[in-house]
Amino acid sequence: MFLIVNLLGIFVFIAIAALLSNDRKNIQWRSVGIVLILEIALAGFFTQFKAGQVAVQSAADGFNWLVSVASQGIAFALPDWLTANNGGPNFVTSALLPILLVVPLFDILTYIGFLPWLIKWIGKGLAFITGQPKFEAFFSIEMMFLGNTEVLAVSKSQLDSMSARRNFTLAMMSMSCVTSAVIGAYTQMVPGKYVLTAIPLNILGAIIVAAILNPTKVTAEEDVIVNITEKGEKKEPFFSFLGDSILGAGKLILIITATVIAFVSLAALINQLFSLTGFHWVTLENIFGVIMFPFAWLLGFSAEDAFRLARFMGTKLVTNEFVVMGEVSKSIMAGKGVFANEHARAVLTIFLTSFANFGT
Repeated sequence: MFLIVNLLGIFVFIAIAALLSNDRKNIQWRSVGIVLILEIALAGFFTQFKAGQVAVQSAADGFNWLVSVASQGIAFALPDWLTANNGGPNFVTSALLPILLVVPLFDILTYIGFLPWLIKWIGKGLAFITGQPKFEAFFSIEMMFLGNTEVLAVSKSQLDSMSARRNFTLAMMSMSCVTSAVIGAYTQMVPGKYVLTAIPLNILGAIIVAAILNPTKVTAEEDVIVNITEKGEKKEPFFSFLGDSILGAGKLILIITATVIAFVSLAALINQLFSLTGFHWVTLENIFGVIMFPFAWLLGFSAEDAFRLARFMGTKLVTNEFVVMGEVSKSIMAGKGVFANEHARAVLTIFLTSFANFGT
């Protein structure tokens, strides 16, 4: 029964996107179908086949290893922080401070040219398979490694040369990305294997939705990737580059910390104001649950479980993923309550693994 509803949900979500499309007659359904089949195949491979499960778990273990290595630097500078939370690390030390290692590491991979090379060739392969314009495919792969602000900044030369309509497509797609800098933080709070599964699935989902909502015809002359770096541009000295990277990582930590504190506090304030009405069941979480319930139910859950998950989904959209991860971390890692269901753990983790929220 729930599997049938789950399959039906795919068509309902696509129908909603088509209903909201700004140019329905020019939707390239063949390309949409190819990307959808690819997404379903990848989802099945990562969750149902041993090789796929080993691949995503190994990637998650790699990020967890980076976090454990980063803890050595944290222990040197802030030893008390690692034991201040009843003998265990707190949110800042376990999820955020390791970013000071992860960001420079990925920036170094960019500096030596490995990451741009990887993005380029995977992007070309995706464009060939799906029939998507070259840069849109390239951009979707960039989003697997860079955050939405970083990827837009890196690709500024390309964006300046493209039409407003194509820029709109990229702006929509960038909502479903994450940055490699925070993957280690995510894997400390929710199941890492589903975090790594979510990244390619959410990117493919973004391509599907953008292609339906904002179909754009791209001519052969327009279907090019401009040179992002200026000719003759001299590369910044390595240690100057590394210093800037570390400072950028520090700013990112401050931004996330400030955002989480502000949103949690604002949500608590709103709930306190709601309580003044005397209707104690009126909370932000319950309001979100009502709004998101139909969509959560279409993902293949009982009404009770769907409402519970819908509350978390709505909260994430209005606040951010860290707020919800902090709330569900212990239950989802231990497999308690609604998260005793493996499907619930996978669905919520994949839903949370993106920057799609009003704050972004």
